[in-house]
Amino acid sequence: MHKAGFVNIVGNPNVGKSTLMNALVGERISIITSKAQTTRHRIMGIVNGDDFQIVYSDTPGVLKPNYKLQESMLGFSTSALTDADILLYVTDVIDSAEKNAFFLEKVRNMQDSTKIILIINKIDLIDQPRLEQLVDFWHNELPQAEIFPLSAKEKFNIEPLFRHIKELLPESPPFFDKDALTDKPERFFVNEIIREKILLNYDKEIPYSAEVAVEVFKEEEKLIRISAVIYCERESQKAILIGKGGTALRKVGTKARKDIEAFFGKKVFLELFVKVERDWRNREQKLRSFGYQLEHRNA
Repeated sequence: MHKAGFVNIVGNPNVGKSTLMNALVGERISIITSKAQTTRHRIMGIVNGDDFQIVYSDTPGVLKPNYKLQESMLGFSTSALTDADILLYVTDVIDSAEKNAFFLEKVRNMQDSTKIILIINKIDLIDQPRLEQLVDFWHNELPQAEIFPLSAKEKFNIEPLFRHIKELLPESPPFFDKDALTDKPERFFVNEIIREKILLNYDKEIPYSAEVAVEVFKEEEKLIRISAVIYCERESQKAILIGKGGTALRKVGTKARKDIEAFFGKKVFLELFVKVERDWRNREQKLRSFGYQLEHRNA
């Protein structure tokens, strides 16, 4: 008997969805920073065993959209509600049920049709009485959900959760090849690694106004040659991204190159360029070229 299923991870921004995804997959699939809106796409991480396949999906944090990029991000989160065999709704010890209550209501309406596991993350930051209060609160909010307190960062209670997910999987043949780790191409992870360095090294609106596109990815015997463009919305942002004498861009490039080399296990030659693409976050054609989907925007 072979079991397989889609396990989709949803929740508000900054509750630790990407950290949980990486812990469950055992690989660094999703980028992680302390900034909200780090995850922009729906990213699959696939775990295979002889008799099972778990297809995890990390999704953007739920938010009320202010522009078309955020509409696409909400679309990825909403689509994860429609095709889940098991839904992991992630909260943490400071999250509020009132925040984006419209999305929690959608989850509440799924309780009769989909197996829901409510994850209380970051429990290493609170004491036992507070945890018991949170368990009681979420039991009232989602009565049919199972509740799993854990710390994804400390990997506490990850293994019991993984075993339980395996138990809940439906009987099914695998959905992907057994050696597959993700549904994303190599270029996607190069984009994400570079974008992570932008999130970590710039402040204010710069990371949210930036997008990365790999234009050249050429794998040779001992080297990968990569050329990527960082798009921003204004000339002033371009100047900040490049920095005085190019120092800021070189710093991002050096840090990204090291992580890309670790990811592929191979030497990398990385070139970065910065271009202005005005108002790209509100332009559907440009968003589609970056891999965003807009057909779910009214969901």
